[in-house]
Amino acid sequence: MKLLIAEDDSDIVLVLYRALRANYLVDTTSSVSGALKKLDDNEYDAIILDLNLTNDTGLTICEKIRGQGRHTPIIVLSGCADVLDKVKLLDSGANDYMTKPFDIEELNARLRVLLRQPASASAARDRIAIGDLILDSVRYQVERDGKNIELRKKEFAVLECLMKNAGRVVSRGSLLNYAWDEQDFNATNTVDVHIKYLRDKIDRPYNSGLIKTIHGIGYKIDIPKPIS
Repeated sequence: MKLLIAEDDSDIVLVLYRALRANYLVDTTSSVSGALKKLDDNEYDAIILDLNLTNDTGLTICEKIRGQGRHTPIIVLSGCADVLDKVKLLDSGANDYMTKPFDIEELNARLRVLLRQPASASAARDRIAIGDLILDSVRYQVERDGKNIELRKKEFAVLECLMKNAGRVVSRGSLLNYAWDEQDFNATNTVDVHIKYLRDKIDRPYNSGLIKTIHGIGYKIDIPKPIS
């Protein structure tokens, strides 16, 4: 199996490399730009990611990877133990979080657990169902009430982001960052236009509207309550 270590502390990189090279093929990088380049050129089974990298944060890598629809397991390493930072990282797509200094054996154990997850778990994440609305990111299909719905690329990405965060409010900025390659803070109306297109296709032809506007913040899709 092949690992990517994205860490800018050379001492930690050396410790990780020596501990993991017996069981894995290991690539290393010290910057976000280097990590993104390696991810474009290679397929990895897992990523060990420092939160504070040269020229940016590990959060950028998490968001980029998940925005591309990849489910590569990510373990984040950080010198900060703040709970809010952990929550933000996990919400952005990290699978696990360890605070420095960490025990190498514990890291190895957590890595083994992530790599043992069955392929079916990944497949399940590729298919999201909210009520009668189903999105399949592998087949690039959306259907509601059993009927196929044709979406453009950006419409699909916006809907995917909302469905992955079902029950939570997603800001316009987050939707821009997820669906567009370059975030333009002056183009939040672009999100509003795409939300209108989505509503025309997945809400208005049916009996209930799934996409809710949270004024001044963004949008959300509620998780339907079970019928008792």
